[in-house]
Amino acid sequence: MRALVFDRSLEFRADYLDPVAAPGESIVRVALAGICGTDLEIARGYMQFRGVPGHEFAGRVVESKNPALMGKRVVGEINAGCGRCAICAGGLGRHCPDRTVLGILGRDGAFAEFLRLPDANLIAIPDSIPDELAVFTEPVAAAYEIFEQVHLSRNQRIAVIGDGRLGAIVALALKGEKYQPIVAGHHREKLARLAELGLDVAEESSIRDKFEAVIDCSGSPSGFRRAAEIVRPRGKIILKSTAAGAAEINLAPIVVNEITVIGSRCGRFEPALDALAAGKIDPRPLVDGVFALDDGLAAFEAARNPLNFKILLRAP
Repeated sequence: MRALVFDRSLEFRADYLDPVAAPGESIVRVALAGICGTDLEIARGYMQFRGVPGHEFAGRVVESKNPALMGKRVVGEINAGCGRCAICAGGLGRHCPDRTVLGILGRDGAFAEFLRLPDANLIAIPDSIPDELAVFTEPVAAAYEIFEQVHLSRNQRIAVIGDGRLGAIVALALKGEKYQPIVAGHHREKLARLAELGLDVAEESSIRDKFEAVIDCSGSPSGFRRAAEIVRPRGKIILKSTAAGAAEINLAPIVVNEITVIGSRCGRFEPALDALAAGKIDPRPLVDGVFALDDGLAAFEAARNPLNFKILLRAP
């Protein structure tokens, strides 16, 4: 099959081996896949991953022993736990120590014509949601994970640090749930686009206020430091970024100001699909380009442009 493959460098291959489903898995033909910040970090060496990256996708099941899945349009939870350990038994397969993660850890991903995932990970896309919207399910799920982890009052002041892909989707999810976040970033052009979507925006360096909750979507080790500067005492910092670089952190203000720090990663797909189906969030205005899989290297170059939000790959 055709695929984008990372092995110390990113390259397009026309003869990559087709995936072979293990027992309890299905094969999905990828229709659309999205490039996110984690994919860009992988191309810089994050997680020492080797293989096909990509974990945001919409596709159709083309091979399965589960008749309920065969032929269905699907999205897929990206973490595949072992199913045997105590953590999996407790419903936390996303944190299984022996898990594989689609396009990130031990499992080829979505920047290819086909991928494989456990049947339990695959979720049918409602007919009302086109592929162009369904491809955002994974990042929207990551945004909605915040609501499952943290209680936020709608009268609280909330800041989102980062005017990139994830920051935009987190802010749109908050807006869709009737919160009024402010997006803090460095790129005036992107902030202007987010303002056109009805979001409050500000240049990060101009912020002097204190916030009850600060969500770091900066993708930079400096994001946590800035969050600590603008969170109010006894406030919450929610970390959504994955960055390959190390961060130097002064923990004293966290202790003195009694700040709660919450790591937040993947989320369940059902709340995300419900929000997309209900029209609470529509990230499609963030798309800045759709590239054929064969042009995947050019797509990555476009995704690296800090003025672009979302770049998609369309498989043949």
